[in-house]
Amino acid sequence: MLLKTLKHAALGVGLAVAMSGAAQAEKVLRIGNDGEPQSMDPHYISTVQTSRLSDDMIMGLLTYGQNGEPIAGAAESWTISDDGKTYTFKIRDHLWSDGTPVTAEDFVYAWRRILAPETGAEYASLLYIIKGAEEFNTGKADPDALAAEAIDDKTLRVELTAPAPYFLAQLTHQTAFPLPRHVVEKFDRDWTKPENIVVNGPYKLVSWTPKVEATLVKNDKFYDADNVAIDKVIYYSMEDRTAIQKRFRAGEIDVGRDIASEQIDWLRANMADSLRIVPYAGIYYYVFRSDKEPFTDARVRKALSMAINREVIADKVLRTGELPAYSFVPPGTGNYGEPAYADWKGAPYDQVVEEAKALLAEAGYGPDKPLSITLRYNDSENHKRIAVAVQSMWKQLGVNTELFNTDGKIHYADLKQGNFEVARAGWIADYNDAQNYLFLMESKSGPINYSKFNNEKFDGLMAEAEAVADLGQRAKILAEAEEVAMDGQPVAPIYYYVSKQLISPQVVGWVDNAPDRHPTRFLDLKQ
Repeated sequence: MLLKTLKHAALGVGLAVAMSGAAQAEKVLRIGNDGEPQSMDPHYISTVQTSRLSDDMIMGLLTYGQNGEPIAGAAESWTISDDGKTYTFKIRDHLWSDGTPVTAEDFVYAWRRILAPETGAEYASLLYIIKGAEEFNTGKADPDALAAEAIDDKTLRVELTAPAPYFLAQLTHQTAFPLPRHVVEKFDRDWTKPENIVVNGPYKLVSWTPKVEATLVKNDKFYDADNVAIDKVIYYSMEDRTAIQKRFRAGEIDVGRDIASEQIDWLRANMADSLRIVPYAGIYYYVFRSDKEPFTDARVRKALSMAINREVIADKVLRTGELPAYSFVPPGTGNYGEPAYADWKGAPYDQVVEEAKALLAEAGYGPDKPLSITLRYNDSENHKRIAVAVQSMWKQLGVNTELFNTDGKIHYADLKQGNFEVARAGWIADYNDAQNYLFLMESKSGPINYSKFNNEKFDGLMAEAEAVADLGQRAKILAEAEEVAMDGQPVAPIYYYVSKQLISPQVVGWVDNAPDRHPTRFLDLKQ
């Protein structure tokens, strides 16, 4: 009897241990990321696909909440001066992943690093709203000119050049992240290697195989680690949208960050419980090298833009809810009114094509002198299908178009270096304000002004808007600037984005939102 009792006791203990182990099984979120990360250093990041990882690893003064809205991050509170130009942040008590306290000086150090001319950070101009930032970044002043000061370890004071309604939201962006000075100065550019990296966010990089995958694990030093459910997140680099869908259907990934639009009917019929299509704060566009012949002539740029049948691309090529774009700033953008649409919006397409032909003829191109150009795009079935459609549309003008494609990392490197004539590009808002779209065409925006657009009137209006506190007056000035851009067409807006992705029903906590921000710290998996 005693032996039998002991056997039952042992069985009970075994079951308890097994059940405990099952309850504590590692939760791994697998994401099909529609692009290769550029870098793990926030000062060398410009793509959404990369920022998804950086947002999981590093926390700015403000960070993204579950619904995509800015919430308190490294700053637990802040005050704003009556004139709207001085912000004082209280840094919360929290640690870098190596146990070192995060201080206000970590922000000052990081901002000076990204703005230092020798850093060559393409996004540095995003911080120009901070007093002294532009002067420092352009070599006209030393680092002390930057009006960001650590009053003490837990107090950061920042002075702006003018009131900026978007500044708090902007602080969620990687350009405003802190850096662990003690690690960066020790390892220099190697500080982001998995064996060296130190972060203050919910996850830490443990491995990265370029063009394959990057793996992050929960940071046990994160201040809110007790409320982080996912133990590990794997980002697979997958530019092939069809491959994303295949792996999702096979149960090999839980989140597919884009879809192949030509399969939308099948997806709607067979995977409706996983398919998410949501309005997205962004613009898909083609960019012209406006400082390079023949695109120095605005008539050439405008003619090519006019010949793009945006309705056909949205309704026939993509068919997933995208809206044809005739402005660079999407409708409904914060602190803005009606966008400044291109002057041919609403005109019959046949009439628009004839006007485009006339513009090209005025510029000296026609049957006796056909225009030949190269259109570049990065790998994706959707980008290719759009490029093929546009190639056909431009053929109506007598334009010969050669198509050229590369992977995303090379494509965007070529854009920054100016190695293109016409190229596909896309922009997702960093914060909900018209300025965050239009600044891409300012001459001072450096490598992210892909078109090299240099228009004194446009630049002057953008500078004027920056100095205006009244939101209504500011919106009018920004709209006037957009009107200048739409007349010059250094970029050809094609459609306003929607986010299109596959989310497993096993994923808990995913909230659809226009910024399309979904920090892993707020997600969970059904067991």
